[in-house]
Amino acid sequence: MFAHDYMLLALAAGILVGVSAPLLGTLLVYRRISLIGDGLGHVAFAGVAIGGLLNIAPIWAACIVTVAGALLIDELRARFGTSGDLALAILFYLGLAVGVVVASASGALNAQLFSVLFGSILTVTWAELIQVAVVAVVVAAIVLGLRRALFVTALSDDLAKTAGLPVRWLNRLVLVLVALTVVIGMRLVGVLMIAALLVLPVATAQLVCRSFAQSLAVGSIAGGLSVVAGLTVAYYGDIAPGGSIVLAAIALFLITGVAARLRVGIARTVGGSA
Repeated sequence: MFAHDYMLLALAAGILVGVSAPLLGTLLVYRRISLIGDGLGHVAFAGVAIGGLLNIAPIWAACIVTVAGALLIDELRARFGTSGDLALAILFYLGLAVGVVVASASGALNAQLFSVLFGSILTVTWAELIQVAVVAVVVAAIVLGLRRALFVTALSDDLAKTAGLPVRWLNRLVLVLVALTVVIGMRLVGVLMIAALLVLPVATAQLVCRSFAQSLAVGSIAGGLSVVAGLTVAYYGDIAPGGSIVLAAIALFLITGVAARLRVGIARTVGGSA
């Protein structure tokens, strides 16, 4: 499969997203707001539909609408706290409903919205690869550069405020980066599955990691491996690459879980016999 340029582009773009998305996903999981990625996917769907109807480049329309949605999420959580979860759910469903209604108003959007929902990684262009690379590098640089401050903020807002950290701005920064990752990732695996790349590799990492730094590293590795494995299976099995990538991430999670339990069982057996 490496003889095809489109597969090389797909692999490069997929690995970039697969490695960078779990960096943000780790922060979301630690804050117990991992479903925000899925919600922003709904908002991005509405953005693409609105952009198509208004004859605006879908990627830019989705970017504007999704970033605005991320900032609105932060405002709702700041005003209502945990009770704002219901408001967030309403916002997510509003995004999906708006996307469906706007799409129905323009039949020409059907094919485009299908690719947004389920992704079309095999048609990635060089220009899109550059966009993915820019977002991935920015995400990695910010998360790794501010990892200590982001870790404290992810643990507790009160603890972060006591440490003198700009909690509100850090939270907004993370949500904006998640929004950009969702918009870029939807082109590859679709809005219905990009949230999986944010969360599943992190879930795998937490099975074997004992620190935040380890979770960042192992999560990124798991994300990259999931993309490579998923695309390989999709190519030789002639199946949808987006779904294959997510299934590969789930398979990696299950295999890691079984291996971790076996390791614990063996360690107990050896310890008991000693």
